[in-house]
Formats: sequence, structure tokens, C-alpha cells
Amino acid sequence: MALSVREYRARIKSTESMKKITRAMELIAASRIIKAQQRAQSAAPYARELTRAVSAVATYSNVDHPLTREPEESKRAAVLIVTSDRGLAGAYSSSVLKEAERLAEKLRGEGKEIDTYIAGRKGEAYYKFRGRPVKKSWNGFSDQPSFEVAHEIGQTLIDAFLDEDGGVDEVHVVFTRFKSMLVQEPTDIRLLPLEVVEGEEKPSNGEVLPLYEFEPSPEAVLDGLLPQYVQSRIFFALLQAAASELAARQKAMKSATDNADELIKKYTRIANQARQAGITQEISEIVGGVNALADANAGSE
Repeated sequence: MALSVREYRARIKSTESMKKITRAMELIAASRIIKAQQRAQSAAPYARELTRAVSAVATYSNVDHPLTREPEESKRAAVLIVTSDRGLAGAYSSSVLKEAERLAEKLRGEGKEIDTYIAGRKGEAYYKFRGRPVKKSWNGFSDQPSFEVAHEIGQTLIDAFLDEDGGVDEVHVVFTRFKSMLVQEPTDIRLLPLEVVEGEEKPSNGEVLPLYEFEPSPEAVLDGLLPQYVQSRIFFALLQAAASELAARQKAMKSATDNADELIKKYTRIANQARQAGITQEISEIVGGVNALADANAGSE
């Protein structure tokens, strides 16, 4: 029985050590998520205004640009999947991969082949374990993405889209949209070809439609704006994913810390019960020995 008590005490000690680790990771995620939210919020106005500018040029110039041209028949699609570099974030990466699988099944049902691009080691490991091909992958920045990385990813996808020999006809991005600390929603968007819908809205009464002049030409303006638009959308998706990852990790680590508390209470209660049972058994053995000795002495008399 003493061995059992030592065993439970060892479990309590190891669980307390684990609790310290999960608590520290929870605090680290909580401290970083504020900055991640601020970065995502600060990038939103630029992305919104750039979208309006691209919409205005595409709507009022009537230019047939390669990045806005719908193919007659779409045969191949590129899918960028944004996952995390590290684990211990609950179902964050698995939810994104599940959404990517759903999108891939939909695209294959439409008769399209898929080229997969991955951001994050978890996505790389998922596809490597299953032996699936990946065109290109990036990692090492999931919780703190930079615009340089978004620029590289965006340029890679644009080159694949513009490549007439073996290129793709569509570009999709699968990431996790940050809505709140409790809600992070896996979603996918079609990045290319661009879908411009702003110009279809009718003006309200008394509203004057804007007049635009493009210098040096609408084609040159689109050539400059559209790559920046794609890269800014990817950067915004990476920032949203980073905030979602940190929120999921904080929630997962808090749950792990609470579970560790429950385990410690459970093991402490069982250890106390085992200790009490051991003491009771020892007392019973002593009492039994004393009674046996007394009976032996009485019999000898």
C-alpha cells in the first residue's frame, strides 16, 4: 500500500510540473494575442481602401486584365492552406485542414485538378504523412507573419496564375478568420481571378458617381495595384490566422491547466484514501497481534 501512495505522489508531482508549463504557455499566448489583434486591425483599413481602389479601376476602366479575366474553362486550381507551425492549439490546424479537404472535394467535383501550397509546419506534416504532393510550402512565421512573407507567397501564386504553360486558372486561400476570443472560423476565399462587385450597386438618391482619370493608363494602374491587392489580402489572411492561432492556444492551454488542477485533486484524494487504508490496516494488524499475544499468555497461565 505504501508503494501505491508513492506512485500517486509521483503522479501529483509530474502533473504539477505539467500545469506550470501549460499555465506559462497560456500567459504567453494571452500576451501575444493583443499585439496580433492590433496588427490585424491596423492592416484592415489599408486592405479595405486598396480593395476600393482596385474595384474603382476595374469597374470604371473596362480593362481586360489577366488577373481579372475569367477563363473559359477552369481546369486547375491552386489552394493556399494557412496552418500553424506549432501544436498545443486545440483543433486550430485540424479545422483548417478539414475546411481545405472540403474545398478540395468541391473543386474535384467540378473537374478541376489541385495544386496545393501550404503555410505552416502542421499542414506540411499532414500532407507529408499522407504522401500527397505539395507545390511549395513556407513555415516559421505562423504566430508573427511579416509582409515580406506575404509578398513572396503572393508573387508565387500570381506567377502560377499567369503561367500559360501548366499554370492555374483559380487561386483559393483557406485560413481561419478571427471573430472573437471564443470564435475562430475556418473559411476560404477565391483570390484570383478577382471578383469585383462594388460597381454593380446602384447609387442612392442624390449621389453623384465619381469620375476617374487614370495616369498613365488604366492598364498601368492595374498592373501596379493588382499585385499589391493580392499580397495585402494574403497578409491580412496571415494576420487573421495568427490571431486565431494564439486565441486557440490560449483556450487550449487554459483547458489543460484546469484539467491538471482536477487531476491533482483526484490524485490527492486517492493518495489520502490509500494512506488512510494503509494506516487502518497497520492498526488492525497491531491490534490483532496484541490480542493474539494476550490470548497466548492467558492460555499459558
